[in-house]
Amino acid sequence: MITEQLPETTTPPSTSDAPATTWSKRKTLTAVAVAVVVAGAGGGAIWAASGSADATTTTPGGQGMGGAPPGGAALSSPLHGEYVTSDGNGGYTTEMLQVGKVTALSATSVTALSDDGFSKTYTIDADIATASIATGDTVTIVATTSGDTASATTITEGTTTPGTGGQSGRTPPTN
Repeated sequence: MITEQLPETTTPPSTSDAPATTWSKRKTLTAVAVAVVVAGAGGGAIWAASGSADATTTTPGGQGMGGAPPGGAALSSPLHGEYVTSDGNGGYTTEMLQVGKVTALSATSVTALSDDGFSKTYTIDADIATASIATGDTVTIVATTSGDTASATTITEGTTTPGTGGQSGRTPPTN
């Protein structure tokens, strides 16, 4: 007598049987540390982008970040972006930076167009001296933002110095 052998069948494991994937405390802390370093480098780039050695500052002051990030590295030529700074009173202010060509200028506003096509209109007041700025000039604008409104606090002729991670020969701006 011959007994016929049937092939074995196996059932694939259920996905509900798989262990849940969680990060260890060490892995989470490492990820947070990397995020802090990246944020610090971005803040240093914003500080560095607030003017240049050959630029003419058209307003007093400016919003400085207080120094380069650890390691001294920063982005070399930012075009535009937003960042948050301390207001000095326990609160925070959202600010914006843009490097671009002036496409429109009036007594109450300035519009800049960055190389990547980003365009923004900023309100300006009597404290912002624009006599040396003309349509077509390349400028660096620092502004405070509230909702969709951006108010220029500093307009500087020129751009950051590419490849140096900051300004060549410029004293850091003061608040």
